[in-house]
Amino acid sequence: MGARALKTKITLNLALLLLLGMLSIDLVTTVTAQRNLIRAEISKGKAVSGLIASYLSEHATWENMSAVSDFRNRVGLALNEAGACGLILLDRNQRRISFGLSRCAPEEAVAAYTEQALASGTESVQFIGSTFGFFGMQHEYLVIATPLRRNEELVAGFSLVFPLEGIYRSLRNSQQILFPYIFINVAILVFIGVYRVVKLYLQPLVRLAQRAEDYKEDDAMLFAVRKEDNELQRLSSSLNGLMRRLSADKKKLRDTVASLETANVELKRAQSEIIRAEKLASVGRLSAGIAHEIGNPIGIVTGYLELLKHQEISEEERVEFLNRAQQEIERISAIIRQLLEISRPASGSCQPFSVHALIEDMVEGLNLQPFMAHIRLKPELQAQDDIAALDSNQLRQVFLNLIINAADAVSAKGPESRGELSIATENALAVEAVSGKTRNWLHIHFKDNGSGIPAEHIDSIFDPFFTTKEPGKGTGLGLAVSFMIMESVGGTLRAASAVGEGTVMTVLLPVVPESAEAKPICRASLERSDVGSRPPR
Repeated sequence: MGARALKTKITLNLALLLLLGMLSIDLVTTVTAQRNLIRAEISKGKAVSGLIASYLSEHATWENMSAVSDFRNRVGLALNEAGACGLILLDRNQRRISFGLSRCAPEEAVAAYTEQALASGTESVQFIGSTFGFFGMQHEYLVIATPLRRNEELVAGFSLVFPLEGIYRSLRNSQQILFPYIFINVAILVFIGVYRVVKLYLQPLVRLAQRAEDYKEDDAMLFAVRKEDNELQRLSSSLNGLMRRLSADKKKLRDTVASLETANVELKRAQSEIIRAEKLASVGRLSAGIAHEIGNPIGIVTGYLELLKHQEISEEERVEFLNRAQQEIERISAIIRQLLEISRPASGSCQPFSVHALIEDMVEGLNLQPFMAHIRLKPELQAQDDIAALDSNQLRQVFLNLIINAADAVSAKGPESRGELSIATENALAVEAVSGKTRNWLHIHFKDNGSGIPAEHIDSIFDPFFTTKEPGKGTGLGLAVSFMIMESVGGTLRAASAVGEGTVMTVLLPVVPESAEAKPICRASLERSDVGSRPPR
């Protein structure tokens, strides 16, 4: 199909170029022929004028020219034989004799040119009138104005008028013969030209294209052309060299792709291990704090059990001691349950959930932790839309890391320092860079009044193993893991801080529209495809 279309284009363009070329040649030829014919007509007119001037000077007088009919008949016959349509004779006394001008050119115009020749004493060539020629409107008559002398004395002047219509008519008639020949020649030349172009270029190109379509990896020679295909043979050799180099690099490319896939699997495994290690570190810190919180109730229960061993206590006191022991045991159970809620392992559940409910649950559990004793948690949940569709346990780990960092920042101000951590939410609309659609986002701001982060460190806090804490008090993975988790679920994490004024960590999450079905974002799905949305920048 492509070769036929190319052949058609070549045919049309070749026909157009040949037609334009031949028409140009015809135009130049016709213009030249017209100019030569007019020059020949002028030469003939001058020759006839010379003969008439010689005859009139020797044999004719004004009286016999104007009165003798025989003379007038001979002049008229001579004009017809010369191809002139009229003659006008004018003497110095402005007497005028005309022959045939009534059916020819305007007499007054011809008389004016005769007067000019009589006054100047020189022969002149003039054109008058207009008619439809070969190239539009052109001159209709040729006027040869000649002075008449007798014995070297200027006695009169005359003008011969020649029609040019015959020249134009002959040129038009010639075109009626030339145009068919032009089109026949164009057709023949186009056929020969297309045949040669197809044979020399299109057929070899078609063979190259067909060979490329039938190419197999084990083919030794892909592109082959004949010796008479000239430059295409060089093109074929170049293409063969290119394909050989591509084939040689194909195995290397496969090995590279395989190594990249292996590295990607290892990277994902390392990422999972880092997240798991950071979670264990957070749980270990919580467990260390809770050990003291559990020890007190256990000591109280032990004390009540010792009292119950005494026989002298009353029944009412026995019941009271049992109730108090039960309350302490329930307190221990609540502490352990809260610890499990905070540090529960990721189950891969990706059902839509309320972010506000998750924050409230974490605040309730963390308020009992010893490391939060000097910090007041202040939820300010103002967002109207807080439903997210992702793994809630991963988001729980992010929130836990941010709260622990805030507690450490407040503690860094001094052992007696007390602080406040507000957790505020709001909704904001933003245009997605990928799809260009407007989407609703949930902004969660963790704002503390701790020691703050120096400006030179703010750009490095999300780097793995970067920490400003003392050795043994931080791994430098908390914020890096949190940032990694947020990026994996289609959100992001931002930081703003000033030394001595506190820090604001902002979590950005896409929310699920109420009218749309929630599409969970899980780790498994992330490994198969990219997340469809990106947070506003």
